[in-house]
Amino acid sequence: MPATISPMPARPLNFVKLHGAANDYVYVDCFAEPAPADPAGLAPRIADRHRGVGGDGLVLVEPSGTAAARMRMFNADGSEAEMCGNAVRCVAQLLVSRGRAAEGMVAIETGRGVLTLEVTRTGPRTSQVRVDMGEPILEPARIPVAVAGDRIVDAACPALGAEADWWRASGLDPRMTCVSMGNPHLVLFCRDVAAVPLETVGPMLETHPLFPRRINVHVVEVLGPAHVRMRTWERGSGITMACGTGASAVCVAGALSGRTGRSVAADLPGGRLDLEWSATGSVFLTGPAEEVFTGTWWDA
Repeated sequence: MPATISPMPARPLNFVKLHGAANDYVYVDCFAEPAPADPAGLAPRIADRHRGVGGDGLVLVEPSGTAAARMRMFNADGSEAEMCGNAVRCVAQLLVSRGRAAEGMVAIETGRGVLTLEVTRTGPRTSQVRVDMGEPILEPARIPVAVAGDRIVDAACPALGAEADWWRASGLDPRMTCVSMGNPHLVLFCRDVAAVPLETVGPMLETHPLFPRRINVHVVEVLGPAHVRMRTWERGSGITMACGTGASAVCVAGALSGRTGRSVAADLPGGRLDLEWSATGSVFLTGPAEEVFTGTWWDA
């Protein structure tokens, strides 16, 4: 019998692929497109790197009553996240390139609140964007982490369990510093980020009961007082090429623990991000945003 060919689903969804330091998402401009009916269900399919468009998740750019746009972001597993420093820079690039905001200062509503970004165009599809990420949240109950006290800085990490061989190989300091930048982060310092088996350590820590809303995990190698190298396991997405909120948390953790100053360049697998924890309390993140391609997803 001849093969049966299923009809193509009827609803096309136009999208834009952008990345910030190779932290890539699929973006839907909801000023021009109807918002997906089930973004949490769509995210794992459209972000699949083999059967979908590919990316670390899905971002909706929606109208806002308080800013130039509202950003909603969904991780590759479909979970909705509060904030992403790389994604919000890409939203600003999208708004400016489509004429929905002017180059310069742009306000974007996020799960963290309304953030202010400064956009400098560097090409038809690229911008350098500086983001006021707001003040870090350090109280364990607000991060949240199930630990008593006012701050978690170089504290014992019971989620790590007994010492293992990889601790010695990577020179891991088994003390944790925890910071929220609107989403929760766990920072561990080590001698060699490449020697940490992040594919094993990341999911184990992400889902540990110590972290009630799961957590983003970062391993950090200090190269100097103003220079670090880091790798990231993102909550809901796995190992990613960069994490803007994570780099911001690393800047804060380095300063709080005395390992770095309040301004650092962070080298991530996807590129460099520049951070400053200012005297006013806000963390400023600067990095690139680039449009890669546009396309159409045929959704059911």
